[in-house]
Amino acid sequence: MPVKIDVQQAAFVTVTLVLFLGTVYSVKNNTYLDTSNPLLTNLPHPLHKTDYFANKSNLLNVWFIKRAWGWTSFAFLFLWLTSPRHTQTMRRAFLWAVESLSWLAFTSWFFGPALFERLIAASGGECTVVLPSGALFSVPHNYCFTKSALSPLTHPSLFAAPLILPDGPWSVVPRLRRGHDVSGHVFLLTMSILFLADQLRPSFRAASWSAMHKWAVLAATSLIAIWLIAIGTTSVYFHTPLEKFTGYLLGLAGYSLILLF
Repeated sequence: MPVKIDVQQAAFVTVTLVLFLGTVYSVKNNTYLDTSNPLLTNLPHPLHKTDYFANKSNLLNVWFIKRAWGWTSFAFLFLWLTSPRHTQTMRRAFLWAVESLSWLAFTSWFFGPALFERLIAASGGECTVVLPSGALFSVPHNYCFTKSALSPLTHPSLFAAPLILPDGPWSVVPRLRRGHDVSGHVFLLTMSILFLADQLRPSFRAASWSAMHKWAVLAATSLIAIWLIAIGTTSVYFHTPLEKFTGYLLGLAGYSLILLF
């Protein structure tokens, strides 16, 4: 059942349009939260009581966005394993591995700190400890890179200044703030949408599908739709316009890696 529409081009235009319109709306209505501001990032979004998707505990964020590459990988493997035999190539599995390494490098580990963490630090970011009282102070970047749990018992020298500290045993994990906090959600969702759309191309060019492959195509296209909704909610409620734009550009760059092979 060949399809004449280029699904990859359609996905690119759609994700760009959704992000652009959501960002324009966020600026016009002042709905976005500056997540790099340490005074704001630990607080609920100002609209969390009236706008469901402004609450970080919404189901889309908890069950899908935070597990985005896992869902994308599942959709790809389902699609690839049920594809017509002549399209079930190892090259497609290799491209998924390339994208997985890109996701890992930007968000988790790149010979030490992830690329996003290095970018925040290089752009003036500070490793910030926010105490339960709301007081905050900076510590060396290394504590953020290693995600160390800090407390007066384990690191007394860091808490030597007069501070209002809570009673009993407690610890806090510092976070990088104040630098350029690239939207990791926009990066990952953009890359995931374009990758899945690219992997749907062989299916839409095939003459026929097995029953299982029909379900795989449905799963992949449904996930793309969910990721587009997620891009929209992120663009409306979180990150500054520049942080969303750089996340989008890096998402395009992450996807473009597979064009080299």
